[in-house]
Amino acid sequence: MDRYPPIAEHGLIGDLQTAALVTTDGSVDWFCCPRFDSPSVFGSLLDRERGGYFRIAVEGDDVVVRQLYFPDTAILVTRFMTPEGVGEVLDFMPVEDPQQATDRHRLVRVVRCVRGEIRFVFECAPRFDYGRQEHQLELTDEGAVFRTPTLQLTLHGGGAGAMQRHGNDVRGALTVRAGQTGGVMLESAADGPPRTMTPEELLAMFTSTARFWRGWLARSTYRGRWREMVGRSAITLKLMTYAPTGALVAAPTAGLPEQVGGERNWDYRFTWIRDGSFSIHALLGLGFTEEAEAFGGWLNDRAAEQVGEGSGPLKIMYRVDGSSDLVEETLDHLEGYAGSRPVRIGNGAADQLQLDIYGELLDSIWLADRYGIRVGHPGWVKLAQLADWLCGNWDQPDEGVWETRGGRQNFTYGRLMCWVALDRMVRLAAEHGRPADLGRWISERDRIYHQIMEHGWNPQRGAFTQHDKTEVLDASLLMMPLTGFVVPSDPMWLSTLDAMEGELVSDSLVYRYNPSASPDGLLGEEGTFSICTFWYVDALARSGRLEQARVTLEKMFTYANHLGLYAEEIGLTGEQLGNFPQAFTHLSLINAAITLNDQLDHAAGTDPLVGHAPASADR
Repeated sequence: MDRYPPIAEHGLIGDLQTAALVTTDGSVDWFCCPRFDSPSVFGSLLDRERGGYFRIAVEGDDVVVRQLYFPDTAILVTRFMTPEGVGEVLDFMPVEDPQQATDRHRLVRVVRCVRGEIRFVFECAPRFDYGRQEHQLELTDEGAVFRTPTLQLTLHGGGAGAMQRHGNDVRGALTVRAGQTGGVMLESAADGPPRTMTPEELLAMFTSTARFWRGWLARSTYRGRWREMVGRSAITLKLMTYAPTGALVAAPTAGLPEQVGGERNWDYRFTWIRDGSFSIHALLGLGFTEEAEAFGGWLNDRAAEQVGEGSGPLKIMYRVDGSSDLVEETLDHLEGYAGSRPVRIGNGAADQLQLDIYGELLDSIWLADRYGIRVGHPGWVKLAQLADWLCGNWDQPDEGVWETRGGRQNFTYGRLMCWVALDRMVRLAAEHGRPADLGRWISERDRIYHQIMEHGWNPQRGAFTQHDKTEVLDASLLMMPLTGFVVPSDPMWLSTLDAMEGELVSDSLVYRYNPSASPDGLLGEEGTFSICTFWYVDALARSGRLEQARVTLEKMFTYANHLGLYAEEIGLTGEQLGNFPQAFTHLSLINAAITLNDQLDHAAGTDPLVGHAPASADR
């Protein structure tokens, strides 16, 4: 671990087509180009020696470092404080015409001195194609060009003589005094040779980038109690959205471990039907209807492909462009984060049967319909065919929501979301008078309901369980009241909630299940699952346990990193685990905050522990 920064010690920047992680010591240690799912250029996050990095830091050992986001933006500020002075590195990626897919991307790194005098040193050492492809270096007085047969990066410099060759990499230094600014820009697919970046040019890009992010966030309609955390989560989701298609990646990283040193290391740079569908709830809840509509269109295209092929279920995940080539392979030449191997790219779970995705997809389409985003006739025909397919296929074992590799089961959550899928289609057909086989849809929906009540409920546990052959609890069933399957005050549900609290909840943090009691086909243990904690908050709020929900949410905020970002899981000592940052976590934070804020508003004035909502707390 001494050779690798903690996962939490990173910030995220991006331009809505790709993204980079920047450590608190000023290193870009993860960057894929030209897309989220492209091979890495900087990947020292997964191999300190072979991965490549781009570091700008202050020279010397007597340095205190702090990191923050420029308010309401995705511009990252890393501050270096020394006895000689205070300096800052401002990292960002300008956003221009994000809907147009392009190979041109710019990573800008501005340095400036706030007080005294600071000497910055930098090293740019790319390692193309996950460190598998050699490159050539061309060094000029204005900068450098890193060239491979498939990708070229141009480093625009900060002045003549600022860079020196070091093998096929470059190093340099820049001394700045109070009030002075300099910087460099790394550009892919540049249309000219390297050139010197002037302070005025750097400032103009900074200003336009800040204006873009502040203008975007200003569209949010959320006015609740947790605006700072909700706003940061919204920006984080936006950073993980591939704007040309509207698709949301689960995380911008690959290979970060769920257990350091273990084998649970997956590639999350793809778009899950489930994650993306949940994101529509978050986006609509904040008033971002354009983003929700864009991703809804992406979902409709995937549904149309499935119907057109007539060959079975939807894939559970796709690339951001909608293609489904996600063959999993291991990068055996990479050490892995702190020795966590194997390092995987692609994702072998893509071909799993996970029946719950139909519920998430159709629930998001139903919700979008309530916000005025309607499905036209061609889209309805495809969705109706999807519902017909589900009627004949829901009653079979699947791999489940957690993508376990321990064999198929009759997972209760899968049944729950199949019920949601048919219920939402029945509602849409009835509300809009659309042609539908309502008799069959209603009949199958009711069969699913009865099966869950008869086989998903375990009288011995007094709770709904993971599947019909176990007494193991599963946090995914926190979605039962969120989807309307159970009334939040139902004694069967409250008994389930109590059972989860006793077995899955640890000081407000929630495990998704107990892997020792429910083998998932993988070695090792894992931390608490952050999305489950936010589902827990949501379920508590709907069940009237408002004070408990509020304390749980506030505690969860303390587990965010210094920038308000979350990975997938939280370890025993509060460390972030898994790919980072994770969209699932941030969208569930938004949804939980909206639900709890509404419930507190409703209860204000009736419970002295709730207090009175401020006048501006109308979502």
